[in-house]
Amino acid sequence: MIFRSLMKPVFLLLWCLAAAGAYADASKVVKIGIVAPLTGFSASYGKDEENGARLAFEEANQAGIVIAGQKVRFEVDAQDDAADPKTAVLIAQRFVDEGVSGVIGHHNSGCSIAASSIYQRAGIPQISPGSSSPLYTARGLNTTFRTISNDDQMAVVAANYSVRQLGAKRIAVIDDSTDYGTNLVTEYVKAVQKAGGDIVSWQYTTTRSIDFRAILTTIKGFRPDLIFYVGQDVQAAGLVRQIYQLGIKARFMGEGGFTNENFLRLAGSSAQGMYSWEYGLPLERMPRAAELDRKMKARFGVGIVQYAPLAYDASWALIHAMQKANSTDPKIYTDALRTNTFDGVTGSIGFTRSGDLKNASATLYQEQGGKWAVLAVEHTHSN
Repeated sequence: MIFRSLMKPVFLLLWCLAAAGAYADASKVVKIGIVAPLTGFSASYGKDEENGARLAFEEANQAGIVIAGQKVRFEVDAQDDAADPKTAVLIAQRFVDEGVSGVIGHHNSGCSIAASSIYQRAGIPQISPGSSSPLYTARGLNTTFRTISNDDQMAVVAANYSVRQLGAKRIAVIDDSTDYGTNLVTEYVKAVQKAGGDIVSWQYTTTRSIDFRAILTTIKGFRPDLIFYVGQDVQAAGLVRQIYQLGIKARFMGEGGFTNENFLRLAGSSAQGMYSWEYGLPLERMPRAAELDRKMKARFGVGIVQYAPLAYDASWALIHAMQKANSTDPKIYTDALRTNTFDGVTGSIGFTRSGDLKNASATLYQEQGGKWAVLAVEHTHSN
């Protein structure tokens, strides 16, 4: 009897402590979807984005953020769309069914565009760290945002620099016939002409081409000051080697993803002095990239590859908008995404009415002594 009478208060005390602990830890769960190519040729970029976004939400949880009087805890669901638009659509519907409050992704423009209508119908904002196609934000959907410059902004910056800083008046362009390449070259041509330059030749190739001598021979006859090409690193390396072999004296400028060691290795001495554009600021000029790199190495064992800062800022854009609207309901806080601004890892983050960055940037690199060196950083401003 004595044992039984003693145990009652003990059990009551333990129950109260457990209940108090559960109450103290009670928080509203806010689900966030993260989607990127985690397998395939873009997997390194996709994992980089996932790590950057995941870290942001973990930091928010550690900060104990309170929204509408209640502590919130973010739970992320990271999915692999394998850079496939059809898979992207399936994942988008999964996120809607799960009731996510926001989505970080997709990486590829084709995936973002394919999935965006699903997010729009559900009223869920989607912020892409890597989709640069103008079409993504040009269709009037109020749930599409991005933390990367768009192709039109890049084309204007590249064209203005070509004509005004490099003094190129006679320019030849080569289009790789992809949606990305054709759009960027088209906008580049328009901007060159607006800046006072002449397009003396517009040639086409494909992503499978390895012999460019026919189009380069045609271009050589027009005696251009500059050749502008949009494409991937392996093709760009073959192209610049053949420019050198044909004795074409024009300077070479590219865009599309070959500011890397692989291109320099494949191109060899043919790449001497060439120019290459990349979206955004170089890491060494991002306000807090070094800090983010240290955090990522400590958390994931690997630092920034390329897109993590953009995904990190995209995640905090969602969080800050929720705080400003004092709601985690996407139908309520989405408007705050367009009116809120903050200082992110990549710079000032704020969106236009269409969801593009108000303050976009692009970096021009030049091959110097077998390495890529930052030559210029250009900025564009939109409303």
